[in-house]
Amino acid sequence: MSTVAEKIPVVRRAFVPRRRFVVTPTVSVYLALAALLVIGSILVGMRGGVLLDEGGIFNILTRSTVLGLVAVGQTMVVITGSLDLSVAYLIGLCSLVAAQTMAGRPSMVVPGVAAALAVAASVGLLNGLVITVLRANAFIATLGVALILRGYLQENYTGPAGSVPRAFEHLGYDRIGPIPLAALLMLLSAAGAWWYMRRTRTGYHMYAVGGDIEVARMSGVRASRTIITAHVLCALMAGLAGVFLASRLGSGAPWVGTDAGYDLESIAATVLGGAALSGGRGGVIGTIGGVLILATLDTIFDDLAVDPFFKNVVRGVVLIIAVALYARRMLSRKAS
Repeated sequence: MSTVAEKIPVVRRAFVPRRRFVVTPTVSVYLALAALLVIGSILVGMRGGVLLDEGGIFNILTRSTVLGLVAVGQTMVVITGSLDLSVAYLIGLCSLVAAQTMAGRPSMVVPGVAAALAVAASVGLLNGLVITVLRANAFIATLGVALILRGYLQENYTGPAGSVPRAFEHLGYDRIGPIPLAALLMLLSAAGAWWYMRRTRTGYHMYAVGGDIEVARMSGVRASRTIITAHVLCALMAGLAGVFLASRLGSGAPWVGTDAGYDLESIAATVLGGAALSGGRGGVIGTIGGVLILATLDTIFDDLAVDPFFKNVVRGVVLIIAVALYARRMLSRKAS
């Protein structure tokens, strides 16, 4: 006959909860990226090509550079419960400011970059002030600023303007093996943004404001300052994207941002990475995964010579599925 003491360990083990592996949105996006790379490699291989050779990796990372810079900045404003629709026009404006300031002179590279970033910060500050001081909806406020930038570009530019020195063009074309130099700079910027959002007080405040702005205010968070900071940082990232495109094109181009649709593309990459448009949830690591998914899709479609209309359909379907899955996961968590 067993004693009571012999049964106690069994009873204790019975009540120990099992650890469950939770697939977070960040993990999900990288699992989806891995699956996409496998499927894409098979499809491209069936057409006699290779997706992940040196040229393919270079193409994916090059496509990721500009979108990655803009999407990292967009992540900051989305987490605060805001967004920025002016980034596409701002990219074109900053490319022009940089190229015209440099005017082909190597000695003007630093002033050109500084001027472009100063313009970007000013636009970001304007966005933040309109949202916080005038209490305008972020969608309407940034759309209004975008229309102002569009009017300025239409009035003053009919095509490319300015030029960058040949040495500065190395930023757009140099690479280390299959890795573009600009992609490394983009990843470095993303790492800096991750550290800022996860290790600084203002970064914590961004999540607090996006989660519940009233609770954040009652907790002593200066919500207006946090939102303005997020918009300035987002604009600076768009300014860096404009500077990179100027180095790649050799001059400034007014419509380089809008032709590629970086405003909506950056929001799509942010949402694919697990960010909630209502704010308070998301992160830079997931956003980079979303950027790589979109860049990989574009590379696969180009290798397969897919019709552009069908390409946009697939991208839209991928985005809808991702949002639906994230929403379903959040509902199931609330129910549990």
